[in-house]
Amino acid sequence: MNRKIILKSRPEKEPLKENFQIVEGDLNPVQPGQVQLKSIYLSLDPYMRGRMNAGRSYAKPVELGTVMEGEAVSEVIESNSDKFIQGDIVIGRTGWQTMPLVSDKVIEKVHNPDLPLSLALGTLGMPGRTAYIGMMNIGNPKEGETLVVSAASGAVGSVVGQIGKIYGCNVIGVVGNEEKSDYVKDELDFDHCLNYNDDNFEKKLGEICKDGVDIYWENVGGKTFNAVYPHLRDFARIPVCGVISMYNNQSQQLEEDRLPMLLRNVLTWRLRIQGFIVREFPEQQLEAMQHLEKWYLEGKLKYREDIVEGLDNMVEAFQGLLKGENFGKLLVKVN
Repeated sequence: MNRKIILKSRPEKEPLKENFQIVEGDLNPVQPGQVQLKSIYLSLDPYMRGRMNAGRSYAKPVELGTVMEGEAVSEVIESNSDKFIQGDIVIGRTGWQTMPLVSDKVIEKVHNPDLPLSLALGTLGMPGRTAYIGMMNIGNPKEGETLVVSAASGAVGSVVGQIGKIYGCNVIGVVGNEEKSDYVKDELDFDHCLNYNDDNFEKKLGEICKDGVDIYWENVGGKTFNAVYPHLRDFARIPVCGVISMYNNQSQQLEEDRLPMLLRNVLTWRLRIQGFIVREFPEQQLEAMQHLEKWYLEGKLKYREDIVEGLDNMVEAFQGLLKGENFGKLLVKVN
């Protein structure tokens, strides 16, 4: 029996349980070129909110009535392919389902199945590669520079900050509560970490960044960007990885139109603001994995996971992700 979550209707703002439906069905025969999988871990990531919208984006939206998109680590339980055998551990965008039957073209073997499998969806997976590629191609970290990382305890931000430390940067994290702040400072060894819900957040950031910010890793937008923006130095780089604070408020208007000021300062401060999608850099995937795995084995990349049990809890976990309720890389364990 395969259990899957389909997109029943498109959310207007925050995704609601009624936007989704759990569907069950018998397993079908495995045709040539297909592989029957048993999902182990399903990944939950902020980008999935954009897939629920019908508007133009960098990727095709999920069609109504079809399984929600997402990566998973799975075990091959039956193969009719010359690429995989029973028992292989694989990763691919197989969606929110427990027993997917997929084409062998949409999966690949996990890079190192001897390491914890969950890492293939986090530090040693797409989030880790996102951090590496964004930092190498846009951030260009240099020793002594100041790096500010939003959503610093999350799957991407935690790796970004640790890469900054490896390259000798002064790293400041921004998170949503004191527990996360302590973790980022004490466990990940960031130089500072601030809680954006603190009444004195902007003042404290200004004091820490009195000499300016060279790199701002954008995961959230909103008040964190507003606080960092005045402290950007000439030639600062801003890799734009996400804007989580805006995902559920597409129709909300900002109180102040800051676009004219931003464009003026992009010119006068010679800022580099660049959005990027990690899958557009396939030629760097192996390079990224080699560096990330090396740093992990050397103890330079630490991680934390937030694991939810069961497909039935997936939607609620995703709602919490968009509110910052998870602590570390969010995964759903289904087998």
